[in-house]
Amino acid sequence: MNLFKISFANIKEKKLNSFLSALLLALGIGMISLLLLLNQQLDEQFRKNIKGIDMVVGAKGSPLQLILSSIYQIDAPTGNVPLAEVNSLRKNPFVKTVIPLSMGDSYQGFRIVGTTPKYIEHYNVKIAEGHIHNASMEVTVGSKVARNAGLKIGDTFASSHGLDGEGDQHDHKKYKVTGVFAASGSVVDQLILTRLSSIWDIHEHAEAGEKKHESDHHEADGAESEEEGQDVTSALIQFRNPMGLMTIPRQVNTNTSMQAALPSIEINRLFSLLGVGIETLRAIALVIITIAGVSVFVSLYNSLKERKYEMALMLSMGATRTSLFLMLLIEGLFLAIIGFLAGIILSRVGLLLFSKAAEQDFHYSLGKFAILPEEIYLLFAALAVGAVAAALPSIGIYRLNISRTLAEE
Repeated sequence: MNLFKISFANIKEKKLNSFLSALLLALGIGMISLLLLLNQQLDEQFRKNIKGIDMVVGAKGSPLQLILSSIYQIDAPTGNVPLAEVNSLRKNPFVKTVIPLSMGDSYQGFRIVGTTPKYIEHYNVKIAEGHIHNASMEVTVGSKVARNAGLKIGDTFASSHGLDGEGDQHDHKKYKVTGVFAASGSVVDQLILTRLSSIWDIHEHAEAGEKKHESDHHEADGAESEEEGQDVTSALIQFRNPMGLMTIPRQVNTNTSMQAALPSIEINRLFSLLGVGIETLRAIALVIITIAGVSVFVSLYNSLKERKYEMALMLSMGATRTSLFLMLLIEGLFLAIIGFLAGIILSRVGLLLFSKAAEQDFHYSLGKFAILPEEIYLLFAALAVGAVAAALPSIGIYRLNISRTLAEE
C-alpha cells in the first residue's frame, strides 16, 4: 500500500478544503517571510550607508529628516547652512573628517550632490569608466544612474531645480559626464556627484567667474574655501574618538545656527517606530497560521468521520492502524509543504512589487531573493503545524471499532 499516493489522492478528492488550508498557511508564511526579507535587506542598506558617519550637521529642523536626506538621499533637506560654520568644525581636535554636501538639483529624478573627494573615499567606490570629475560642471555618475538615465562618458545635460526632476531646468550651464562609478551597493549608485563649486556656479552663475578658480583650488584636497555667503546643505562628520560624541553635538546645537543629528540614535528610533508595525504584522501572520492549523485539523477530522467505513474496510483487509495514522499524518504534512512553498513564492512576489515601488520612489533596489536561514525554521514550523493538526484527529483511528463500523454501513 503506497501511503503517499493514497494521501495525495485524498487531498485531490477534497480540493476545496485542501485549497483553503494551504491558502491560509501560505498567507501566514508569506507574510512572515516577506517581513524577514524586508527587515534583512532594509537593515543591510541602512547599516551599510551609515557606516563611519558619527554625526550630521545641517539646518535646524527634524533630525531624522536631516539624516534621511544627507545619508540616504530619500527626503528633502532641512535647508542650508554657512560653509564657514561647517569648516570651523575641522579645527576641533575631536573631529577626524568633515564632508560637506550641497543638494537641491536633480536629473531625471536622480539627485546631484556637490561634495569633496572625501565622500568618494568614505564609500570606497571605484571608477568603472572614465575618470573622477576634477573641475566645476564635471560629474561622475553612479552605476544605476548611468544605466537608467542612459548617461555615458562625454554626455552633457542640464539639471532641474528640485529633487523630483520636474523643476525648471538650469539651461544656462550644462554638466559633462567624465566618469561612471562601479556598482557598490551603496547610496552612491543612485547619485550624480560633482564639486561644490558646480552647485555654486549653477545657482550663482553671475558671480561664478570670480569665484570658480579659488574654490577649485581649495576643493582639490577636500578643504573648501570659506568665502562670504557660500552655503552648503549639510555635512557628514566622523570623530577621532568617543569624546567627540560626548561634547561636539551639544556645542553645535547651542553655539551655532546648525543642528547636530546622530545617525545611530535617529535610525534606532526609526526602526523602533517601524518595529511596532512589523511586530503587529508578524502577530497577524501567526494568527493566520494558527487558523490554518485549525483548518487542517477540521478538514482531516471531517474527512475521518466521512471515511470511517473506508478505514474499517482497509483495516479488515490487512492495513494496520499505524499505517492509516501515518497516511493522515502525511496528508497534513503535504498541505504544510504546499502552504510553505506557496508562501515563499508569495513573499518573493511581494518583495518584487515592493522593490519596484522603492526603485521608482527612492532608487533603492531590494533584489535579494535567496532563501534566508530563518525561513528554514519557518519550514519546520509549517511542518509542525501540519503534523499536530493531522495527528490530533488521526488518533481516532486507534479507537475505531471495525465490526460495528462495517455493520452500520
